[in-house]
Amino acid sequence: MSHEFQSLLDNYQKRVNAALDKYLPTEDPPEHNLAKAIRYSVIGGGKRIRPAMVYAAGEAMGVSTDLLDIPACAVEMIHAYSLIHDDLPAMDDDDLRRGKPTCHKAFDEATAMLAGDALQALSYEILAKDDHRQLTPEHRIDMLSLLTEASGAYGMAGGQAIDLASVGKQLTLDELEHMHQLKTGALIRASVLLGGLCKQDISKEETEILSNYSLCIGLSFQIQDDILDVISDTETLGKPQGSDEAQKKPTFPAIIGLAKSKQLALKQHERALKHLEPLDKKADSLRLLSSYIVERQF
Repeated sequence: MSHEFQSLLDNYQKRVNAALDKYLPTEDPPEHNLAKAIRYSVIGGGKRIRPAMVYAAGEAMGVSTDLLDIPACAVEMIHAYSLIHDDLPAMDDDDLRRGKPTCHKAFDEATAMLAGDALQALSYEILAKDDHRQLTPEHRIDMLSLLTEASGAYGMAGGQAIDLASVGKQLTLDELEHMHQLKTGALIRASVLLGGLCKQDISKEETEILSNYSLCIGLSFQIQDDILDVISDTETLGKPQGSDEAQKKPTFPAIIGLAKSKQLALKQHERALKHLEPLDKKADSLRLLSSYIVERQF
């Protein structure tokens, strides 16, 4: 990771962490630990890459950083909810996430499910509330529609369903890419476009640039995840290394091999940069972000 991007990411992380602390629930009644479970799963861990996408895309469109805090929080809440549910015994059955016990291990399965449900609802709530009053109601509806679609049956949830149904099966490369366009790519695309939509007069051309860029980095992100599951270790990843192979999940290295997977990730990165050319230097943060995605080691 370049020093320039590390500094940029540090700033994004500080912003979104402060905003998350503001919006997450803080108190529990004696009969449950829901707020504790939510904060345990969100605060104090995670690279905040999806919020970084919101900030970088918004800044490329000339949007004030203050206006980007709420959509940045919203996508991180959706991401955290998905991780809580993915880790449950009925799904991936993982005991470690972000270097600590998963939510259902730290609390219990029912609390973990409710924490994920509550985070999903809260993400939509903060986008809809008047705290985002600098945006018109029409823009907020567009942002809500984008995030709900990215999270649902035609996005992340649908991709996860395909993933679960594909365990032990041999997928084609096209089938694998389609699965990850939904499971991983849909929320990444939403993150980039949410940043762009904070520009109230964003043009069709600008939206298309951001969308095409996001499709490329969404795929390179998942390819690199698959690569790291093979070549990294549990301590570095903060989650069980080799879990994809152990669960017989279809992955890019399993289908096309490690070397070709690295080449494909780099090819998607190069495509992402090509799409950004019309934005000139305004998109430098997005360029650094794409580089980080294919170079990261965890």
